[in-house]
Amino acid sequence: MLRRHKLTGVNRLLTAFASSGRGLAGAFREEQAFRQELAFACVALPVGIWLGHSGVERALLAAPVLLILIVELLNSAIEATVDRIGLERHALAGLAKDVGSAAVLLSFVLFGMVWLLVLAGR
Repeated sequence: MLRRHKLTGVNRLLTAFASSGRGLAGAFREEQAFRQELAFACVALPVGIWLGHSGVERALLAAPVLLILIVELLNSAIEATVDRIGLERHALAGLAKDVGSAAVLLSFVLFGMVWLLVLAGR
């Protein structure tokens, strides 16, 4: 069995940050949905922080915005993996992409519910 050398300590941390940076840059470059949701986040995050009366409210208003970006990144990873495996139509490939899309939709539902409950509960 071939063992791959694994980095540790600061080198592992620096490599992980570099990988994350490439992932964010790739998502920004290749995924229109990520760019749109990032633009949404650039508006919603400051508004949420401004509207929140306490640290807890600010966190509750900011968290679902960031979650939308996280879920979109995971959805993009699923789509890239499915496309890498093959471009022919297959029911399971379509299901994987649809489930990823549903996760993004639910993150927006969560955003709406949290903002409604926090802001209407005053």
